[in-house]
Amino acid sequence: MTRPGELKLKHLFQPGQFGKFKTNNMVKYGACCVSNYNTRDGFITPRELARMRVIAATGCGIITNQGAYPDPLGEGKSYFRQVAIFDDKFLPQFETIARMIHDNGGMAIQQILHAGRYGGIDLGYCVQPSVVPQTLPHFRPPRELTKEQIKAVVQQHADAAKRSIRAGFDGTEVTSFMGYLLANFNSRFTNQRTDEYGGSLVNRGRFMRELIDAIKQATPEHPLVIRLNGAELMDRWGGNSEDDCFELMQQAVDCGVDMISVTVGWQEAPESSIGRDVPPGHWNYLSAKAKKLFPDTLITFGNRLPDPVMADQCIKDGVFDYWEVCRPMLADPELIHKAAEDRLDEVRRCIGSLNCLSRLFRDLPYTCAMNPALGHEVEPEYAVTEAAVKKKIMIIGAGPAGLEAAITAKRRGHDVTIYEKGDRIGGNLLGYAGNDLARPDDLFSVVRYYETMVNKLGIEVKFNTEANAKFMRSVLHQYDVCLVAAGARTDMAAYRHIEGHEKLVDALDVAKDKVKPGSRIVMIGGGKIGLTLSESLKKQGHEVVIVEEEKRIAGDVMPSFKWRHTAWIEELEIRTLTSSQLIAVTEDGARVRNAKGEETFLPADTVIVSGPRKPNHDLFHEFQWMVDELHGAGDTVIARGLDAAIHEGYRLGCRI
Repeated sequence: MTRPGELKLKHLFQPGQFGKFKTNNMVKYGACCVSNYNTRDGFITPRELARMRVIAATGCGIITNQGAYPDPLGEGKSYFRQVAIFDDKFLPQFETIARMIHDNGGMAIQQILHAGRYGGIDLGYCVQPSVVPQTLPHFRPPRELTKEQIKAVVQQHADAAKRSIRAGFDGTEVTSFMGYLLANFNSRFTNQRTDEYGGSLVNRGRFMRELIDAIKQATPEHPLVIRLNGAELMDRWGGNSEDDCFELMQQAVDCGVDMISVTVGWQEAPESSIGRDVPPGHWNYLSAKAKKLFPDTLITFGNRLPDPVMADQCIKDGVFDYWEVCRPMLADPELIHKAAEDRLDEVRRCIGSLNCLSRLFRDLPYTCAMNPALGHEVEPEYAVTEAAVKKKIMIIGAGPAGLEAAITAKRRGHDVTIYEKGDRIGGNLLGYAGNDLARPDDLFSVVRYYETMVNKLGIEVKFNTEANAKFMRSVLHQYDVCLVAAGARTDMAAYRHIEGHEKLVDALDVAKDKVKPGSRIVMIGGGKIGLTLSESLKKQGHEVVIVEEEKRIAGDVMPSFKWRHTAWIEELEIRTLTSSQLIAVTEDGARVRNAKGEETFLPADTVIVSGPRKPNHDLFHEFQWMVDELHGAGDTVIARGLDAAIHEGYRLGCRI
C-alpha cells in the first residue's frame, strides 16, 4: 500500500534503475567515513553488526557500507578501528552485511577506502603521489608512491572489488571524499609528480582511470560508483579549481563509471562543507552542473542536504538522480519511513554538530548529538522497552535533558509531568540558538522537535512553575520519581573577589534578552558561550573585546567547529586577550592582567561574564530527603553541552 508521504514526495519514492539492478526509491545511503566500532585488525564487531542492522532497515533503495581499506600493510587505513577487505578471511562479515541489506530490499554497495595522505595510522607514515608536507599536525609524514606501488594499489582495489562481489554486494564504490588517495592524485596540491602520473590534468587523472578500468574488468557485470569532488575548497593550498574537478569527472565518465557521487571539500580545507555554518542546499549547484554535463551518467548528491522535501524537488528539477544521505540518517534512522508516512514533523534533524566527524579525528567511535542510541544498538539498556512497573514521574526543567527523558519515559508507558519555571520549552538552548551565527534554525529545530513530541505524546507541561522545597512538599505525594534537569548558570559568585563585581552581567541574561548591553562590551571567557555571544553582538554593531584566561580561545569547542569560531573572530575583527584575567570592574570598563603581570584597561559600557558555569545542585540538596527516587541529568549534574544533555536524558528515560 502506498503511504501518504510517498504520494507527496513522488519523485523521491519512485523506483529507480542502477545498472541491471532495480531500486525501491531514489535514496542512496552514503558511507559516512567509518564508524570506528571495529577491531584494530579490521574485523567487524557485534556493535558494528547491530548498527548495520539499523542501517539496512532505513528504507533506502541503495545502501553503501562504510569504507574498507584494501591493502595488507594498512597504508590506506585512516582510523584505528577501520574495517579491512584485503584478504578472504574478512569475507564472512561482509556476507552478513550484504545479506542484511538484501533482506530489507536494498541494493548493496561496498565502499573501498584508501586514505592516502590521511592513512597509515598504525605505521607512522602515509603514502601519496608526492611528498607534500601535512598542514594538520595529527596526520603522518608522507612518502611518495613509486610506479610499482601505484600498480599494486590499483590491483588491491580490483581485488577488493572482486571480494565485495563474492561476499554478495551488488556493486562497489571508490572515494576521493575528504582528500583521500584518489583525491591526492587528482589534485595539483598533493600531486607534484613529473612523470606520467603528474603535471597535466590528464596525467593527474591517470591513476583514477586505471583504477576504474581495473575494477570494471574485475567486476564487469556490477556497477561502480566513484565519489569525486565538485569543489575541493583547497584554494589556499593551490588545489584544483571547480573546472578542474569537472574535467576529472569527464574522464571518469569516459572510462564508463556507472554513477558519480558529487562531494565537496577536504579535511584540510579552511572552509566547511557539511557543518552547521553551511545553509542546506548551498552546494546543490555542483550536482546540477554535473547532471547537465553528464546526462547519461547517474548523479547522486547529498552534501548539506538534510531535507527530503528539498531532495524530492531536486530530483524533479534534474539536479541529481539519487539523494545521497548519511548524517541526517545518523540523527534519525527512521527519516525515510517518517517521510513516507508524512511524519516529517517527528524527524530528529541533523544539526551539523559533527560529532560524527570530530570524534574520528581523536580516534574515537562516532556518535550523534541528536541520536543517543547511535552505536549502542547492541546494548539492552539503550532500548526503549515497555516499563515493567508504570510510574508517575515529575521532571523539573524543560531543557533538552528533561525533554528527552520525558519523551523516552512516556514512550515506555510512564505518566510524565514537566515543571518549567519559564513560559516555553527549550531551556538555555533558546538563548544559545538565537545568537548562533552558524545556523540558528538548526538549533531551533531541536526545540520544535521536542514541542511536537510533547504534544503528540500528551506530556503535561506546567509552565511558570518554579520548583522549590515548599512546592515539592505540596506535590510530593503525587509522584514516584523526580528527575532534576534544571540546567546550569554562570557562576557569578566566582567573581566576588573582584573589585566592582556587582556590575558584572550574566551572559545568559544577555542571550535571553533579559539584559540589553551597551555599545562597548568586554566579554570574560572565550569558550563556546562567550564566543557565540561575542560574535552575535559584534554582528549587531557592538564593539567587543574577549578576555580569556587560557592561552587559546575555544578550549571547549569540538575540533570541527574550533576553526570556524577562530575564522569568525578574525573576520569580525574581534579583539582577543588570551592568558589574561579580570581584576577589576569600574563604571568606565574593565581592568585585566596578563600572564606577564601587565595590566590593561578596556573601556566598556557592559562587562559580561560567560563562565565558569555552575550546575543547579541546590535542588538536589533540597529534595534528597523528600523523594524516594531522585535523579539528575544534563547540566544540572555537570555543566557541559547539548549532546551530553540529550544522551543523559535518554538513558534515564530508558532505565527509570
